[in-house]
Amino acid sequence: MKEEAVKAKGGIGETIRTIIYAVLIAVVIRTFAYEPFKIPSESMLPTLMIGDYLFVSKYSYGYSRHSFPFSMAPISGRVFEDLPERGDVAVFKKPIGEPIDYIKRIVGLPGDKLQMINGVLHINGAAIKRERVEDFVDRDRFGNARRIARYRETLPNGKSYFTLDETVQGIMDNTDVYTVPDGHLFAMGDNRDNSTDSRFLSHVGYIPVENLVGRAEIIFMSLDGSAAWYEIWKYPVAIRWNRIFNPLS
Repeated sequence: MKEEAVKAKGGIGETIRTIIYAVLIAVVIRTFAYEPFKIPSESMLPTLMIGDYLFVSKYSYGYSRHSFPFSMAPISGRVFEDLPERGDVAVFKKPIGEPIDYIKRIVGLPGDKLQMINGVLHINGAAIKRERVEDFVDRDRFGNARRIARYRETLPNGKSYFTLDETVQGIMDNTDVYTVPDGHLFAMGDNRDNSTDSRFLSHVGYIPVENLVGRAEIIFMSLDGSAAWYEIWKYPVAIRWNRIFNPLS
């Protein structure tokens, strides 16, 4: 009986150690390598849809206190800092108000001057290339469709992506000139008339480089909203199969 008790105690101890090791490994991976992120809004349509799950690389821009769980690391600034490129889709901590995670496209680097004129982004006095393409057709789970004007934008570095323009009279289609301060970035959502981003200086504004969490890399799962995460039996119908493993540009 004593031997059985010792074995049982040893088995429980081994199980606890295994769980602790697994948690530590998960924390290390999430802190220094990749972190999963779920898209909660339409601000990055058509690039990202509500229900997309993606991996964010934590090492792409170096590490700050925001790289760690609950931003608790005693780090000032960034370690191994590397600035984003224009066009990167990045996750960052919202600098104004509650520091929640935001995901937007980086379009302005330190020192850049940006302005929206008639819905066209201008960088350092020059309009970026913007071409009208076929409409974006968005269907809900009931089959209802809406059509939104879609454009292909190309930044000065050659990075190309799609944006949406729901109205020609959006409140941020014409703006003053924004001058990005040192140590900061300027980010915008691809859904230009449905994104609270750096254009709104009192809500988001310029993003401190320190607030970067990582670069969005790839969509690993996408659910259309017809199934809760635990309703695995509905996944075959609810999964947007054509979006899985799509790299982000």
